[in-house]
Amino acid sequence: MTTPDQPLIILSYKSRLSSGFFFSIMTSIEQIPFRHLKMQVQRKLNQSLLLAEAYFKRKFTMPEVNYDLRGIKAGVAYLQKNQIKFNRTLLQENADEFIRQVVPHELAHLIVYQMFGRVKPHGKEWQLVMNEIFKLPADTCHQFDIKNVQGKTFEYRCACQTHFLTIRRHNKIMKEHIEYLCKKCKGKLVFVDETE
Repeated sequence: MTTPDQPLIILSYKSRLSSGFFFSIMTSIEQIPFRHLKMQVQRKLNQSLLLAEAYFKRKFTMPEVNYDLRGIKAGVAYLQKNQIKFNRTLLQENADEFIRQVVPHELAHLIVYQMFGRVKPHGKEWQLVMNEIFKLPADTCHQFDIKNVQGKTFEYRCACQTHFLTIRRHNKIMKEHIEYLCKKCKGKLVFVDETE
């Protein structure tokens, strides 16, 4: 949505009627990109499903897709529901790489579940789908800038470095007395209370 100090950008499209006359369609630029991205995601899902169907010589059901995933994850596959949730903000900010890598990544989880049942999430079956069928690297984590989706973080320190924990992990430490250890030095993470 635009604010009072932002002008509404209007695009004009000209289209030829069958009679040869032109007419203009006025639309807000804000309505175009996400609709367009959703179509690209659907197209990528269709293409990827066709590749999997040809490889495994069987049909797969198109998953239900929504775009309400929040936080730093780009996508999540819900195996039993045959559903994929995508992070709308990360899709909009990283459209090309998101559609190229994240969409097939999440679909691969559903295909693996339908073919092999419960297996390791990024195990050999999933890697086969990514590498052999989709011809993509079997990357398990995205490299997108997460500053717009990250939320509040809390500073913690160990013996070797500073860590920034999410509000969820911070609350677990404060309320449930959970301890987190540094992967590098194995030291306990200690909250840096800026109010002291």
